[in-house]
Amino acid sequence: MTIVPALDKPDRKHGLDLIKWIALITMVIDHLRLVWPELAITFIPGRISFPFFCLAIAANVARTTPRRMITPSSARYVAFMVFFSLISEPPYRWFYDSQTLNVFPSLTLGLLVALGFHQRSHAGAVLAVAALTIGLIYQQSLMYGVYGLLLPAAFTIAVTKPAHPALAILPALLCVLMNSRHGALGRMLDLDGYAAATLLTAFLSAFLGLWMLRRPWEVRLWKVTQWGYWFYPGHMLALQLLRVDG
Repeated sequence: MTIVPALDKPDRKHGLDLIKWIALITMVIDHLRLVWPELAITFIPGRISFPFFCLAIAANVARTTPRRMITPSSARYVAFMVFFSLISEPPYRWFYDSQTLNVFPSLTLGLLVALGFHQRSHAGAVLAVAALTIGLIYQQSLMYGVYGLLLPAAFTIAVTKPAHPALAILPALLCVLMNSRHGALGRMLDLDGYAAATLLTAFLSAFLGLWMLRRPWEVRLWKVTQWGYWFYPGHMLALQLLRVDG
């Protein structure tokens, strides 16, 4: 979950705050089904959340200066992600019986791949390959697997090349693939409406997010800054307490 401001350049876009808000809201909507199983349909809009967090990462990475990989702001960014990868795991385990880790490790490795790729230097290539290798080794433990790990880099390519809108197909396809790990694509081919809606939502989320990021929004929202990091473990604790009380 990318929350901190731009890494280098202060050209913050209001669309980025809107993307973060939608990511947070759809994440909560998705997790409602874990408290109230009859709300299983919330899984579908929940497919927007992770891509939007990855897009927020890409927007921040795209504003870094190439060949300046190690800066105080980038180091702080990675440190925040690693720290919340650790502290989010206990509430995640309490809230959700899952074979994967919480979402932060996937986002952290995705950040490192995107940051390394964007630098276009030897050191950047080493960083990207190292993070990708870790992801391949532990892909069964990562939420959304290797496809999710590659998503921030794919979004970074699309964000940095606005003159080539067709590049949005890269993150869109990854959104479909990362949601197909448990057979959703096969079920869609068998004309399963739920699976089709799930994958269509995932696919379109990439195009929607890039459109929102590029649009000159006039409305100003409450900025999602460092407090957003705490929202992830905090909302799981709150939902688990609701489930226990219920």
